[in-house]
Parts: sequence; C-alpha cells; structure tokens
Amino acid sequence: MTVMLHVEDLSVDYGAREVLRRVSLEVNAGEIVALIGPNGAGKSTLIKAASGVLKPRQGRVRCEGEDITQLPDHLRARRLAVVPQAKQEGGAFTVAQTVMLGRTAYLGWLGKPGKRDETSVANALRMTGLTDFSERRVAELSGGEQQRVLVARALAQDTRIMLLDEPTNHLDLQHQASLLRLIRELTSTGQLAVLVALHDLNLVSLFADRVALLVGGELTHVGIPEEVLTEEIIQGAYHAAVKVTPHPETGRPLVLLNL
Repeated sequence: MTVMLHVEDLSVDYGAREVLRRVSLEVNAGEIVALIGPNGAGKSTLIKAASGVLKPRQGRVRCEGEDITQLPDHLRARRLAVVPQAKQEGGAFTVAQTVMLGRTAYLGWLGKPGKRDETSVANALRMTGLTDFSERRVAELSGGEQQRVLVARALAQDTRIMLLDEPTNHLDLQHQASLLRLIRELTSTGQLAVLVALHDLNLVSLFADRVALLVGGELTHVGIPEEVLTEEIIQGAYHAAVKVTPHPETGRPLVLLNL
C-alpha cells in the first residue's frame, strides 16, 4: 500500500497544556481512517496539525513523502483538502463561488478560472447533490447544506488526501449516509486517502477501514473496526456502559448504549 499521509511522533501544545502526545499514524491510498475518542481527546487538533494549520512542538507530518510544513500554501492546497466543521455562514457568496474557492491554488496570477476549474467545480457540485443550489447564497442554506458546500469545495481542490472534522454533525440521516458513501466510493477507487474525525461509532463501523482511538491526547488503539470497537475498549475510553454485537446485515460491530 502507498502511504499518503504520515504523522510521525507528533506532540502539540496549547499554551502550557499538552493536547497531543507523540502520535504516530499512517493513512494509505484508498483508505478511510476514522479518528474517534471522547470530547477533548485531541481529534480536531490532530486534523489541524495534519493539515499544517497548527505547528507541532515535536514530530512532523509528511504528505506524499514531503514535510507539510515545508510546502508553500498553494502546493499544500494541491496535496490535501480540509473539510472543517460547518458553522452558520453569512456573506454574499453563492454556492458555486464558494466551491470555486477550492480552485484557488490552481488559478493564474489574474485569478480567472479556466475550463478545467469550471469542470472541477461542476463535478464537485454534482457529486455532493448541490447542482441545483449553485446560484443560491450560502447564507440562505441550512447547516447541513452548508456542510455539503464545504465538502464540495474540498473535492474541487482535486487532491489525493482529504481531512474531515466531524463532517456529519449537521446532516440528517439521509445526507450522513450519502456523504459517507461518496467518500467511500472515492477511496475505493484509490483516488483518496481520508482521515476523518467522527463521533458516531456506528457510522465509523460501517464506513471506516481502520479506526484510531485518541484518549487524553494519546493514540491508544489503531486497527480495523472489529479490533477497536469492542466493549472493553469503548467502555474504558468513554466511561459508558455499552454492548457490542455484530450488525445483522454487515457483520460489523454494532455499538449499543446500555442504559
């Protein structure tokens, strides 16, 4: 397998507080790795550090073999795309204009989009079900629709690595499933390597190839869903009583809360 994203011995501080401690993780081409862990475990911090937004105290992140911190912004944007958590956005940009921002790293010095840019945006809108929304103002959209706009903007970057921070938070069940199926489809063809932070352990079980568990800033377990999503591991990390049973259709772990 080809390693696309390599996090090596990464430690990150916020002021005097250590948020990540010596985290090492690889994401391969054609693979979805899901980051899980309780609130405050460091999932969003790891996404930000892996994207080059946060500078680590120790360690490094390599993107297709190159140190991400050594790449200029426009080259970094051609290597990896980031989908942050959606916030209710204002402003006058349309959906199409917002998605076109994903092409910024490819535009010439005049900043005028070409045929390839327009095609990438049209494809991203189609894949995320936003074609009919292209002329709508982003401020008019629901939180779930805005989340899809952020995914479309990332797809328009035409990168081979995608980092997503809780992309299903504002989506209803239908759009959660359609978004993760889209990501699954793109990775299964070898086009993408995906690192995604998710809260819903059953979505993780259905869509992730491997699971990485963060607890207190440390990576405690990495493996396929059957290895990580066990009663003992989940109860130890989340301090909640759960029952894990095979899903009746997929056979993957189904996590049920014991009340």
